[in-house]
Formats: sequence, C-alpha cells, structure tokens
Amino acid sequence: MEKKIIKNDLLAEEYYEFDHSSGLKIFVMPKKDYEGAFAMFGTKYGSVDTCFKRKGDSDFTKVPEGIAHFLEHKLFESEDLDAFARFEKTGASANAFTSFDRTCYIFQCSDNFDQSLEILLDFVKAPYFTQETVDKEQGIIGQEIKMYQDSPDWQVIFNLLRCIYQNNPVRIDIAGTVESIAEINAELLYSCYNTFYNNSNMALAVVGNVTAEQVIAVADKVLKKEEKVEIEQIVPEEPENLFSSYYEEKMEVDIPKFAIGFKEKMLGNVRTPKEIACTNILLDLVAGKVSPLYEEMLSGGLINKYFGYEYFEGRGFSVPMYSGESSEPEKVKEKILERIALLKENGISETDFEVSRKRLYGLQIRAFNDVDDLAGNIVESYFRNSNLFSSIEAYREISKDDVEKILRQNFSEELVALSVIK
Repeated sequence: MEKKIIKNDLLAEEYYEFDHSSGLKIFVMPKKDYEGAFAMFGTKYGSVDTCFKRKGDSDFTKVPEGIAHFLEHKLFESEDLDAFARFEKTGASANAFTSFDRTCYIFQCSDNFDQSLEILLDFVKAPYFTQETVDKEQGIIGQEIKMYQDSPDWQVIFNLLRCIYQNNPVRIDIAGTVESIAEINAELLYSCYNTFYNNSNMALAVVGNVTAEQVIAVADKVLKKEEKVEIEQIVPEEPENLFSSYYEEKMEVDIPKFAIGFKEKMLGNVRTPKEIACTNILLDLVAGKVSPLYEEMLSGGLINKYFGYEYFEGRGFSVPMYSGESSEPEKVKEKILERIALLKENGISETDFEVSRKRLYGLQIRAFNDVDDLAGNIVESYFRNSNLFSSIEAYREISKDDVEKILRQNFSEELVALSVIK
C-alpha cells in the first residue's frame, strides 16, 4: 500500500496518507512524546444532506430533517453490547458529533489502542436498527431538541441563520424538530447509512503515540472492501437577498444576546483556505480584540468580554458573524457597519493588515500543540479537498490586496442580519 507523506518543513510536522484496500482514506500522525492516541472516524454527511440518490437509482430520496444526527445516536447500539460499554472495557473515552456537513465518531485512550480502534471501526461499520429501537430514540432526541430550544446561546445563532437563508437547509436545527424526527423509521436510516457511510465517503485519522503499521493492521482486520457509491444531491437554490434583516425572541436572559451575520455569495461549494484566512483577518480588523472598535465598545460598556467573531462556514454556506451580549445590540451593529464602511472607503493600512495576519498566523501555529484537535482537523481538511497545513500556508501567503478583494465582494450593508434574544 502506497504511503503518501504530507509535511510542513517550517513546523517540522508531517503525517501519512493511505488509500486502504477497503476504499477508506486513512491518515496517521505519529506523536512519540504523546501519552496516548486520539482517533476520529468521519463521514461527509451532515444535517444539510436531506435529498439525495445513489448512481443507478431512478428517484431522489427526501429524508426528514435531523436524520443524520439520529443515525449518529443509533450507531452506538447493537444486538449485544453497545459501543460505550465496549469502550469502557478498554478504558477509552468515546464520543460523536453531527454538524451541518459531517458526522464523526471519536475515541481517546492512553493504552489498549489496537482494541479501541477495532471497536471504533467495527461499530460504525455494523449498523443495527429496528423500528422498536427507533421509536425509543425518538423520545430521547425529542427531549434533546427541547433542551436546545431553551438555550438562548443556541437559539440566537439559529435565528440568525433563519434570517440569512431562505432555502438552504443550514437554517434547520441539526437535530431537526420533534415533528420531523417522528417521520424517521428503520428503512430510512438504512437508506442514509448505505449511501453516506460508504468507505469512499469517509476518512479515518489517528494522532498520537502509535505507528502507521498498527493502524493499517487493525483496518486490514476489520474493514471489508466496498464498491464506491456515487452520490447525487439536490441543493435548494438560494436567493441572493436575506429572508429577514432582524429577528427578536424573548427568553430568560440577564443581558440581551445578539448575533450579527453577513450573507455571502457562494462562488463554490466550500470556501478555500485562502478565502477563510482573508475573512478571518477582516473580522479581526473590524472588531477583533486588538482593534480600536473593540476597545471603544468595551470601555464604553456597549459590549462585554463575551463578544467575539466567527467565520461560520462549511459545505454550501458561509456567514461572517459577531456575537455577544449587549443592552444595545442595534448600536453594536451600527458601529460595526460604520467601521466596515470606513475600511471600504479608505482601504486597509499595511500595518494593521500585518498585525492581524501575524496574530492569526501565530494562533494557527499554536494550535498544533493541541494534539486532541489534530485528528479532527485532518478529517475536516480532507473533506474540504485540502490538508492540515493549508490554512497555515494561506496565512503566510495572502496579501492586503487579497483581503481587500474579499471586503469589496462581501460584508454588504444590504446583506446583514441581526438576531436578538431579549
């Protein structure tokens, strides 16, 4: 089996990429000084994937919202011992998550790595659904949905997404609704599983005190060769304009919470590392913690320490956003738009650009000290058609002109929305 080495000489870091005979892409990043190991087994399947068909199918399958998250829950079960109980025997700590565009299964261990990896690969590749267990899970996830609906921090973001997008499924809660999950049955779960949990749509990344030979040996033992599944999906056409520029909801909060987001034109299915780096630098320049505007708003009591920014993006969606707490969220939005207008009119100073670029570049480098996040970053970068070092290289190479191009292209005053929880 051919081993491809992906490395960054500046960081003196590298990892290996394998095309396993089963059809699965495997990545291994040995860290001899690390006490244990961290593994992630992921599929390019999330809450936005609600309408699809496999090559050869005559019709598209439309599935209920929240089914990807539901499927994640169900995979831990089996006819005998559930996956958590199996991991307990090896001493590994296991978890999973579903996002808008991927689902990942994780474990971390200090010993018994081979046995733990075997459990991970085995339970993810061995689905077991019955209508009885599906009915039981509907009640459990229904309670989880209600819990998130009672969370102001969760609702303020989803209300913003519902303002920004009219048709994009990212506007729907990852877990779906109580009504939508009631439509899920075992047959639909198997249909989604057989489509998106094909090895060709998945990736395994392992980081820690392990060898590539160990990982491949376990994969050889557990994984069977699968014919590649070609997936065709329907992505709803999204208008350029907002659904709404403002949404307000009342919940139990001491200080109003807010989220401000800009709708972007999707020029491709995913943002490139360069586009992401440029946008993060812009967010930082406008109202990052070292910007004059941040200091002005903080010292004036307009915001508090919980204010921050995020480039919320993924497959088919992208929203630069600011969020936090303020008694005057409309004024925060006004200040941010004034700062953006000033940058568009006068341009970005070379000094400010370099300060922000170097600061964010440094944060990217320091992230390599957090071994637990590396496996997830490897899987995510592979699903984006890039590699673990692409973002660092982007921050090194981008220019002020690149950032100003994104500023002119996005951050439009006509395409900004405000979500408030009062």
